[in-house]
Amino acid sequence: MAGGYGEILRTRYAFRLLAGTLVGRLPNATAPIAVLLLVRAEGGSYSLAGALAAVYGVANAVGQPVLGRLVDLRGQPRVQLSAAVVSALGMTVFAVAGTDTPALAYAAVGVGGLFVPPLESGLRALWPTVLRVDRVPAAYAMDAVAQEVMFTIGPLLVSLIVALWSARAAVVVVNVIGVLGALSVVVSAPSRAWRSEPRVAHWLGALRAPGLLALLGAFLFVGLAMGAITVAGVSYADGHGGDVVYGWLMAALGFGALFGGLGYGARQWAGAAERRLAVLVALLTVGYVPLLLMPGAVAMTLLSVVAGVFLAPSIACAFVVVDRHAPRGTVTEAFAWLVTTFTVGSSVGTAVTGPVVEWGGTVWGFAVPGCAGAVAFLVLLATRPVLAATGRVVGEGVAAENDRNGVPEAGFSERGRA
Repeated sequence: MAGGYGEILRTRYAFRLLAGTLVGRLPNATAPIAVLLLVRAEGGSYSLAGALAAVYGVANAVGQPVLGRLVDLRGQPRVQLSAAVVSALGMTVFAVAGTDTPALAYAAVGVGGLFVPPLESGLRALWPTVLRVDRVPAAYAMDAVAQEVMFTIGPLLVSLIVALWSARAAVVVVNVIGVLGALSVVVSAPSRAWRSEPRVAHWLGALRAPGLLALLGAFLFVGLAMGAITVAGVSYADGHGGDVVYGWLMAALGFGALFGGLGYGARQWAGAAERRLAVLVALLTVGYVPLLLMPGAVAMTLLSVVAGVFLAPSIACAFVVVDRHAPRGTVTEAFAWLVTTFTVGSSVGTAVTGPVVEWGGTVWGFAVPGCAGAVAFLVLLATRPVLAATGRVVGEGVAAENDRNGVPEAGFSERGRA
């Protein structure tokens, strides 16, 4: 990729925005795991754990595009920080109350998910204002790689807090850390200055783009595969060493995605991103199949690394497709819809796989990701004509807006040093 990751991170504000976003997303990245471990610690069933995780995910799915549209309309600081605080309060109530009162648990988890700040979408909207336009695709790839660091560290951190303290403490600690990460982002100059480009008023917002709808249809099933693995992994770990093994399995998935993302971002790819995405999703699906072997814990951890290799490249490629097809003035909302779709899929995966495991055993739980990945690939094949429709150049919209405002392309890097 142009200039490499090091050059991007040396650009003014880039490292701060990336790090703050990753830390701010820690609660969302670890929520399914933290909820599952808390419920299991209190003797709850897989079905209850999956249902609560699903409520969090569905609420998050509803909140992300709504908050994303608010960010496009009102700017980042007020929306992002307020949402982070409310989300943390909701999850704290869940941690304190536990599952003794199911209605309160569902309500608290719902609030926690609904108000997750769209930091991930906001960062992708910020990249074109911090970097030159030609560096934006590389930043998307770096973004996907860096997220996998969080998905690697997050499960280990949650498992460590559970082992040293309790599952309740793990929920509270990660949410406090998340608020601090959000605060770091929203007080930065790029976040405070960012404004979306003018938009055409339409009640569908970003969803009026056919190419975006096709992508979202595929990533619903990619998310479903990931949600299924979190539940199947718990079932496997219960018979092979408990919570520590589960933490290593989830960390291994993240490490595999990190490794794959580094390889993907190390070069510049020719050809249409839409066609490349279909290949990556097919490879991701193939990587899930060996999990059905369910060997010992060490071998299963290695297989989990393999299963994660093509996740970050698929996500990074999807970012480019979203940016190409998002209607003008809806960039944050468009990225939020990708997050939402992935989250809905993940929630469906956790909700479905819990009963599947209880009915047919762990091996059937691991069959769900492979089936979901295959459907995602078929959706991409079926919608090739729509996805092939010409989109705009990545980062073009923000660049045009900067030109209208007299801001250079790297507005907060070279310009910011003056």
